Amino acid sequence: MATEIKVPVLGESVTEGTIAEWFKQPGEAVAADEPICSLETDKVAVDVPSPVAGIMSQHMAAVGDTVEVGAVIAVIEAGATAAAPAPAAPAAAKADTPAPAAATEEVPGAAQTMSPAVRRAVLEHGVDPSTIKGTGKDGRLTKEDVLAAAEARAKGPATPAPVPATPAALAAPVASGGARGTERVKMTRMRQTIAKRLKAAQDNAAMLTTFNDVDMTAVIEARDKYKDLFAKKHDIRLGFMGFFAKAACLALKDVPAVNAYIDGDEIIYHDFVDISVAVSAPNGLVVPVIRDADKKGFARIEQDIADFGARAKAGTLTMEDMTGGTFTISNGGVFGSLMSTPIINPPQSAVLGLHRIEDRTVVRNGEIVIRPMMYIAMSYDHRLIDGREAVTALKIIKDAIEDPTRMLIDL
Repeated sequence: MATEIKVPVLGESVTEGTIAEWFKQPGEAVAADEPICSLETDKVAVDVPSPVAGIMSQHMAAVGDTVEVGAVIAVIEAGATAAAPAPAAPAAAKADTPAPAAATEEVPGAAQTMSPAVRRAVLEHGVDPSTIKGTGKDGRLTKEDVLAAAEARAKGPATPAPVPATPAALAAPVASGGARGTERVKMTRMRQTIAKRLKAAQDNAAMLTTFNDVDMTAVIEARDKYKDLFAKKHDIRLGFMGFFAKAACLALKDVPAVNAYIDGDEIIYHDFVDISVAVSAPNGLVVPVIRDADKKGFARIEQDIADFGARAKAGTLTMEDMTGGTFTISNGGVFGSLMSTPIINPPQSAVLGLHRIEDRTVVRNGEIVIRPMMYIAMSYDHRLIDGREAVTALKIIKDAIEDPTRMLIDL
């Protein structure tokens, strides 16, 4: 019996998605509740499971197609058994069309379904996918896994060190047979949404940024002193984000406008603090939300952040995880950023940017000393937040980090 697979409800206000990848090809066996494809929405990638066991009969949409909630995207013959493997696909087949498992002679050792981007990376770099540990959903390979494996192989002892090019060689024209080319890749739905939202933030908000610097000595000392006990008791690493999240809660309570946003000709104030934390995911930056951060302790905040990071990498964050948020913290320091002007996450009115810690000379009690310093930045919507309020909020965060006791006694 044929069973139609339809696009499931993807979340509040989400009416459509894009087919990002097919996990099952026509003719392949499908188990009940096994994911058959990945749908990419404006915020997350969602796996679509099969409600029945059987054989994938046909795809009703191709990779890259936009499909609405409730649309039929595949047909499965329930209870059927897999047919004999098809012969290898001819060499003239389209390079970007996923081939059946039996037709992968060009990818030695592949025992898994790979997306076109992953397949292309495997072929370009000549790596054996069976030797690579996948970090994607259900252990699937990602393009980043392939690139990392290729880079590791290039650095291995068996690879001779590259010979530095001489000036003459650099000036020489490229041989007519040299490999030069371009690749046109359609933007993912998530990347398109990120682009639209960030541009909208620039167009709609009167955005301004204020800066300060923070002496991280006290936080580093507290972390070094208690990190082992903290990890033993809470089974989570004590990081710096917990300190900044709690410091931000103090600032947002003292300066409510920074925790508010404009809706038409009204201002929406919040008596709670939901902090959006910018997390890097394979398809772009996502901002899951720490709910009621003002009511949570350091351990719970660190656990939430670690969970978000792991699920962002695995592609299992949900729409609910990223809905809402009254204030955002973005940590460019993990990538080495010294200073930046972060962009507001609409409809929020402010974002805190963290940066790398580096030893710098500062004056303390009339003496020049070396301290671990960090530049911090707050971008804000000047339509709602005055400069005095933004500077005050950032100064509260600075004071709390330089004297963490303030966070314990709510100063």
